[in-house]
Amino acid sequence: MLDIFKVDIDSRVPKYQQIVDSVINGITNGYLSIDQKIPSINEISKEFYLSRDTVEKAYNILKDQKIIISVKGKGYYIAKTFLLDKKNILFLINKPSSYKIRIFNSFVKKMGADAHVDLSIYHCDIQLFINILNKQKDLYDYFVIMPHFKSEDLYHLSSNEQVIAAIDTIPREKLVILDNNFLEITGSLREVYQDFENDIFDALVSGRGRLKKYKKIILVYPMKAIYPYPKRILRGFKKFCVHYGFDFEVLDEIYPGMELIPMDAYITIEENDLVSLVKQIRETGFVMGKSIGVISYNDTPLKELLGITVISTDFKKMGEKAASMLLENTFEKTKNPFNILYRSSL
Repeated sequence: MLDIFKVDIDSRVPKYQQIVDSVINGITNGYLSIDQKIPSINEISKEFYLSRDTVEKAYNILKDQKIIISVKGKGYYIAKTFLLDKKNILFLINKPSSYKIRIFNSFVKKMGADAHVDLSIYHCDIQLFINILNKQKDLYDYFVIMPHFKSEDLYHLSSNEQVIAAIDTIPREKLVILDNNFLEITGSLREVYQDFENDIFDALVSGRGRLKKYKKIILVYPMKAIYPYPKRILRGFKKFCVHYGFDFEVLDEIYPGMELIPMDAYITIEENDLVSLVKQIRETGFVMGKSIGVISYNDTPLKELLGITVISTDFKKMGEKAASMLLENTFEKTKNPFNILYRSSL
């Protein structure tokens, strides 16, 4: 590890600056990585016959630039490996789904070359989310957060007191909230959100003409899940069915060997339920879109390829809008577009 440090006693470059440059060059050339421990002040001082004050000055400069951090009783560690003069952004998502990644990709593309964006996944786990923020909150210029959490019994939570307290440590000008804005956070915020209850209600109203041919609408909504969904989706579905007089049912999952009844329409949320439903439709000889209607929640390229009708927010626009607010330094609270996209399954 000491090999990366180059100190030339005959150089006119101050010794402390040579130490700073050694660490930066080590990062640039890939010899040092994030969370890697570097030699102590005493080790550098002894190796190069330097005073502790000289080495300490260099390390303080590196700490001020947030390139290294000190951990009490353990030593010094590399805190970041992006050193260019860019907007440094931490993008926090709750799960590694294809549509969350599409939001991330559209955000990164819109931000362009002047931003460095790190992706972190907290798996709807409150404590993991808090740990990530506590560790990283001083290392980034901006934080883009999709707040979806789960309770101990695997129900969906938008937030709790711990989550709010953690988010409150981030200055409002550094914060962007995406997807779910059901938070009790005060102040001027950048938000691009889904209105889960009214989005599904309005989308089904738009598709009411096609849904009229079906005798019953069945929502497959898992109440408990590793990555749970907002209950507002369920409320919006029920509100639509009651308001327009549709017979309806809510299932927890598509069960193996289900008895499919002609002229039922299904709305699935989980990908596994969609796969199981399509497979059973094919096995029973029914025709999807005629005998059995199928709508899926959240669009993906594969659903488009298979001709699955979807009700979905525009993930690309969500990422682009979030990036635009940062690039233009504007503060807005805006609802993301949500539509029904008709394909052959309905």
